[in-house]
Amino acid sequence: MRKITAGLFISLDGVVEAPDQWHFPYFSDEMGAAVDATLGAADTVLFGRKTYDSFAGAWPEREAAGEEDAGFAKKLGDARKIVVSTQKLDFTWRNSEQLQGDFVEAVTALKNEPGGNIGLSGSVSVVRQLLAAGLLDELQLLVHPIAVRKGMRLFDEGDTAVPLRLLSSETFRTGVLNLIYAPAEPAADATYEDAKTHLPQPQ
Repeated sequence: MRKITAGLFISLDGVVEAPDQWHFPYFSDEMGAAVDATLGAADTVLFGRKTYDSFAGAWPEREAAGEEDAGFAKKLGDARKIVVSTQKLDFTWRNSEQLQGDFVEAVTALKNEPGGNIGLSGSVSVVRQLLAAGLLDELQLLVHPIAVRKGMRLFDEGDTAVPLRLLSSETFRTGVLNLIYAPAEPAADATYEDAKTHLPQPQ
């Protein structure tokens, strides 16, 4: 089965909205390599409509310009790009299509198709749906050392917790944390009395 990995720029206080307004001072070669290892390694990319529009408005031009990031732009252009939207969409960026039918059924079928990894960048609404459906295999959070203090958070208000387990962690020279998580089983119920057994005991 194919693996789905989502990558997000996120602030210290959990904001994922409009990273173009706070992310760039922290970009580095280390971060570029981390993004390329996930998104650049995928042969299929899932998008929400807004993120797709942002990418389609920038990366084809960067590929055509042939500058430093043209190689990565070509990878994105060559990848199969699937957009999740309730509106009927028209595409100009090559290899783009719209996800058809029920979200969970369509993504499950996509995971069962032959092929390589499936990546996401941004597309918070899609990430939330994948987590809720148990379809996301890895969540890469590039945690920036800044409290943005306004904007949409990754996790909204809800009645159900989202347990995760840490697969790996890395600290970049800029102070950005590269944290990779996988879904986890809910933790067993515990009380303060249970927790006390793990506290240091007086000598």
